[in-house]
Amino acid sequence: MAFYLTDGTIIGSAPKFTGSEYLDVASGNITSIKGVDDEDMPVIRELLRVWRKKYPRNLIRGAYYDCKERFKDFGISIPDQIKNKVEAMIGWPELAVRSLSDLSDLEGFSVSGDDTMGVSDLFEDNQLDVAAAELIVSAYKHSCSFLTIAVDPDDSGRIIMIPRSADWSAGIWDRYRHRLSAALTITEDDENGRICGFEVWLPGKVYECSGRTLPWRAEKHETHFDQPTVVSLAYDRQMDRPFGHSRIRRSLMSLVDAGFRTVVRMEASAEFYSAPKLWFIGANKDAFSSNTWTSLIQAINAISYDADDHVPELKQVSQASMQPHSDMLKTMAMLVASQTRVPVDYLGITLDNPTSAEAMASAERRLTRIADKQNTAFGREIKRAMGIAVALREGSNTIPDSMRDIHPVWAPTKEISDSARADAFTKIADKVTGYADSDVGLERLGLSREEITRLRADQSRQRAKTQIDQLKARLASTGTSKEAGDGSQQSGYSGDEPSTASTAA
Repeated sequence: MAFYLTDGTIIGSAPKFTGSEYLDVASGNITSIKGVDDEDMPVIRELLRVWRKKYPRNLIRGAYYDCKERFKDFGISIPDQIKNKVEAMIGWPELAVRSLSDLSDLEGFSVSGDDTMGVSDLFEDNQLDVAAAELIVSAYKHSCSFLTIAVDPDDSGRIIMIPRSADWSAGIWDRYRHRLSAALTITEDDENGRICGFEVWLPGKVYECSGRTLPWRAEKHETHFDQPTVVSLAYDRQMDRPFGHSRIRRSLMSLVDAGFRTVVRMEASAEFYSAPKLWFIGANKDAFSSNTWTSLIQAINAISYDADDHVPELKQVSQASMQPHSDMLKTMAMLVASQTRVPVDYLGITLDNPTSAEAMASAERRLTRIADKQNTAFGREIKRAMGIAVALREGSNTIPDSMRDIHPVWAPTKEISDSARADAFTKIADKVTGYADSDVGLERLGLSREEITRLRADQSRQRAKTQIDQLKARLASTGTSKEAGDGSQQSGYSGDEPSTASTAA
């Protein structure tokens, strides 16, 4: 069954949508907008064209992730009663995304010296650790995601950083500068799925477009920045694909379809276990009740002789084995594991020979290597976004050079035991001066960025308390010495008196 958008675009097998869960692609065919400069309108039309082209495929990937895909039947062996009522139940696409995204945990930013640029405040104000998690899941699902940076119009001076999904966004890549040259984010739609609001991000300006009442109109906001205040996070970015690849590729969707059919065939075969397959040779069909199930469960059944006084012969056909279905499902799962680098144990498949700890660690290392590589790529874009946010807050038109010394901090992707961490920490601390009390050393020891911050605060309070105690002790010592000095003078006068008297005498 093909699924058509309102403009007639075929997007393949229809996901199971309920209500207004998709946008009207035709409503994005906008030719003119009042308030937009003439030189910017071709770029906006190109952005809308890119969105219309990519949206259907993003819609399908989202349906597979949410387990809402349609059942693709060959029309051979599955009864209509089962085929028309079956629901999707294989969550391999979500597992392919979440097994990798869960390894990317942004903890904060490493700032050399005092945080004069207020990076920590921007991070906390925009909950960037939570936003980064949403961005990464969306990037693995649709191949990329976007993070927009703008000055809050309702709170002058406050910077807002908003994550945007690729299915409601579009971008144009600047290969020369290796960054976005323009971006579009859809912000509003009506009850019929028609687009009625979007924002266009260009160098030096942002257009806020509205079309709830035609014709379309735009309000321009000057940013005076040398690039669009948007960054793009992409999975597996390549030279020919600057917006990356999706973890839910066509091959994975085909494997999910094959696994879906296999499970449905198993369901159909299981129905025959409810009743044995019986053949009565030489018996008239009229000898049986119209309700077959009633006949099967009756304690006593009888069939008379036929017209030639022959006794009907009973034959029971053995049930079909479920083993071929389970073997095929296991094969599909192993192909998915190979495609996504996910350990096969994660897919709910138990092998005949239990997987050893070394084999499991080797399989997981494939994911951690990918996660480490992606964290580096994601970190650069998030660092750029933070630089844009600092520049907008300071009223600058470029990213400050001081941002070069600021780096995002990710939680470790590999699970390491506490004893192994402590052993490595001790050996390195013996060789490197100052390592034991540095942020790098504490991160290697396994402390999170929040724990390090709390530790630094406790250390600062302890140092302040120690200094106060030392100052009190010094003041007390000074006071004691002064009292002792005053006592010495009084003793001297007292001792002089006999001497003076003796001299007088």
